[in-house]
Amino acid sequence: MAPTPELGAPAPDFTLPGIVLSGTEVERRDFTLSAHRGKPIVLAFYPGDDTPVCTKQMCAYNNELEKFTGIGAEVWGISPQDLESHEKFARRHGLQQPLLADPDKTVIRQYGVALKGLGLKRSVFLVDAAGVLRWKHVATFGLTFQPVATLTEQIAALA
Repeated sequence: MAPTPELGAPAPDFTLPGIVLSGTEVERRDFTLSAHRGKPIVLAFYPGDDTPVCTKQMCAYNNELEKFTGIGAEVWGISPQDLESHEKFARRHGLQQPLLADPDKTVIRQYGVALKGLGLKRSVFLVDAAGVLRWKHVATFGLTFQPVATLTEQIAALA
């Protein structure tokens, strides 16, 4: 398994297909990390749609999305499920943040969070407005997730 990117280094760039739920409409489009320079991005790698901890994590981030947007940040969820799974997951729970599909685990491997046979380690990477990796948390077991308060404190510290 590849190591996770070093803090202070440029975040590995990528383009992944994703969905965004807005009201009842779902938009499907590609998301390219480097195209979003100018604002911090939280990359939340999660093992699976509609699993207990992942659902709690994505719902927690969604329920306090204004705390992220209020400080100019975006949250992108990334998992190996396809767009159809993401759309069902977003609709079921009203998730408004982009959910990106990495079924080949290309980006998951690029960020060093792949787990043989299990998919991935629950992980969060904070990329600053210039595209530099500033903070990361890679869970050993993935039974918990980083709370909104921790993430927004880290983002605020970038200012």
